[in-house]
Amino acid sequence: MDYSAFELHLPPLAPVLLESMRAIGYSFESALADIIDNSISADAKTVQIRFLPYGDPYVAVLDDGHGMPPEALVEAMRHGSKDPRLLRASSDLGRFGLGLKTASLSQCRRLTVVTKRDEIISARRWDLDLVEERQDWILTGIRDSELISMPHFSELRERDSGTLVLWQVFDRLAAGESSIETALGDRIDRARDHLSLVFHRYLSSGTARKPGLSISINGNTLIPQDPFLTSNPATQALPEESFTIDGQRVSVAPYILPHISRLSAENLTLAGGEDGLRRNQGFYVYRNRRLINWGSWFRLIRQEEMTKLARVRVDVPNALDHLWTLDVKKSAAFPPEAVRNNLKITVERICEGSRRVYTFRGRRANSDDVVHLWDRSVVRGGVVYAINREHPLITALESLMSDSGLSLFQKFLQSTERTFPFDALYADMASERRPHLNETDQGAREELYDLAVRLLDVIGRESEAAARFVRGIGSIEPFSRYPNDIEKLQEKLESCLSKTQS
Repeated sequence: MDYSAFELHLPPLAPVLLESMRAIGYSFESALADIIDNSISADAKTVQIRFLPYGDPYVAVLDDGHGMPPEALVEAMRHGSKDPRLLRASSDLGRFGLGLKTASLSQCRRLTVVTKRDEIISARRWDLDLVEERQDWILTGIRDSELISMPHFSELRERDSGTLVLWQVFDRLAAGESSIETALGDRIDRARDHLSLVFHRYLSSGTARKPGLSISINGNTLIPQDPFLTSNPATQALPEESFTIDGQRVSVAPYILPHISRLSAENLTLAGGEDGLRRNQGFYVYRNRRLINWGSWFRLIRQEEMTKLARVRVDVPNALDHLWTLDVKKSAAFPPEAVRNNLKITVERICEGSRRVYTFRGRRANSDDVVHLWDRSVVRGGVVYAINREHPLITALESLMSDSGLSLFQKFLQSTERTFPFDALYADMASERRPHLNETDQGAREELYDLAVRLLDVIGRESEAAARFVRGIGSIEPFSRYPNDIEKLQEKLESCLSKTQS
């Protein structure tokens, strides 16, 4: 039977489909990341992002990769240029053969790609206005006269090889904005942080002999943002594990971030700030060292306050893309059951470590050289919080008491310990109701000074113990919680001691 009468060639309407694909959900920063993926796949060592927000605004991405011959460029500009089911090279960051086109045209109406390889320069362009006018899939070339005046073309021409991606005509970027200058500047600021995180392993993987990837925006080199704070000596790197899925190796590296009290302002910013500590906990999934998903436990556990210091690096090869339901934007991935089962074991182990660090700063007092007011001890069946009887404030009070008063004071300490409000404290900490120290509060500084002077009076101002107390006051609670005031406090106390001795 002849079925040709039932067949109908029905290609999609070019302008309609292209406009629809623009709404696939790319953000400005994720679109830029997709372009950089292509640069990395082309073995680029430098990626320069240039933008001009006024006049004829543009965003350009120029790399020094191996470039493409003319026929490869035409194929790269085809929508769906590669079958996502085919196995790619292990270092390839691509997937669907859509990223270059879909990411770019989600942000602009005119995409131009110029590439150089083997001394041959070729250029092609998608112009959505032309596609709409002609009602067809029209990919154009670029005249030499236009190439010469194109932004940054001269830089590409001087290189041995490389590729220039140019975005122009920003209709969506300007929509609803007071000016495209402000809108583009804001997008670039967000992109700077996004790219520093997504490609942080590429940016920090170089050596003196073999430099890693360098990404710059208008000449400013991006600094890698390491979400695990591996340079902080207080970060706990737990043993790395691995397992095999469909013959492919998946590696898992857990980290426990330091308690917030041991984070510098810079480290706290890298960790996402106080709010970001909780929001960014969870798995960090890397595909060929490129971060594609983060800040989720994949429903294996709930995000909570007591696990916010736990972060797990998960490395997956691109050969498992089909199992991870990777989306076109490479910004979301959900693990298959076999992976989830293995990850669940890791989660249970490292989350307990996060809870210990977060809820028990006192346990680490033996190693952080701080004399804490509270001690925490693990006993059979749970934990016990006890007031540190060796704290200078406690010993000073006891030295002033009579025998009967000392006995009552000890009972008071025991009653305070036994009535410690565990449940209320946990609820308040989990709901972000903890108090914040106000380092600008003059009243607090005066209270610290008054407390220190009273302790000196009890210790004896002319004794060697008083001098030791002043020298070490920065490691004694509550003084240690005000590190910015320690030096001035010591100067005032030393002045008191010198007056007494004179």
